[in-house]
Amino acid sequence: MTRDRGLEEILNDELMSEPDLKEKAMFGGWAWLVNGNLLCGARDDGMLVRLGKDNDGWALQIAGIVPMVSRGRQMHGWVRVAPEVYGNDVLRRKLLESALTFVRSLPTK
Repeated sequence: MTRDRGLEEILNDELMSEPDLKEKAMFGGWAWLVNGNLLCGARDDGMLVRLGKDNDGWALQIAGIVPMVSRGRQMHGWVRVAPEVYGNDVLRRKLLESALTFVRSLPTK
């Protein structure tokens, strides 16, 4: 996997005012964490978003959003988002706000 600098820039712009946000290399791309908990990621094969187990049903009904699979195993609560979806400002913001709501509910690491 390689990094997607364009997607990283989009996510940085969206998340730059988020308190307690950290960034690091992860998933073969770039990841954002809030309070030490993974929030989302950017790779050349799409945007990864952590919505939380049983919180992803609404997103999976949208064409271009699929469950995240890692090493052949579905990562429940995570979705992979195609460019045509994350390129839509409204959908991207809805996904990120849902992810932020979930991640803020987790204990700080």
